[in-house]
Amino acid sequence: MNKDGEIIIIEDDEDDQFLLEEVFSSLGYPNKRVYLPDGLAALEYLHGDNIAPFLILSDINMPRLDGIELRQKLHTDEQLSLKCIPYLFFSTAVSQRMVIDAYSNSIQGFFLKQNSVDDLKDTIKVIVEYWKKCAAPNNF
Repeated sequence: MNKDGEIIIIEDDEDDQFLLEEVFSSLGYPNKRVYLPDGLAALEYLHGDNIAPFLILSDINMPRLDGIELRQKLHTDEQLSLKCIPYLFFSTAVSQRMVIDAYSNSIQGFFLKQNSVDDLKDTIKVIVEYWKKCAAPNNF
């Protein structure tokens, strides 16, 4: 985990992308944000040279390659798993089955998208602050 790295946000809804960017900007985190529309675009991006993200926030329901399928691919990819990138789901849709499937694929968190900007800001702040304080095998 690279605490100064990019925050990868995999989200196909442009309104949600805009709202998340407003929240991140208002919180003042220096991490660059990269918005990707689906799992395939994220997979291609993460295989790029010199990519060492801080964390990944992923929607579940996306076209081409959904969040669960992407997590399975990242979790079994030796090159990417060595980067120790925290992978969290951030979704409006949730069911017990989704949460079970997500945690069965070794995600590090499942968060509901908040309805209010203030609640969303609080959630993003908790997520980022937690991971900024976390130790990982590759950040010593």
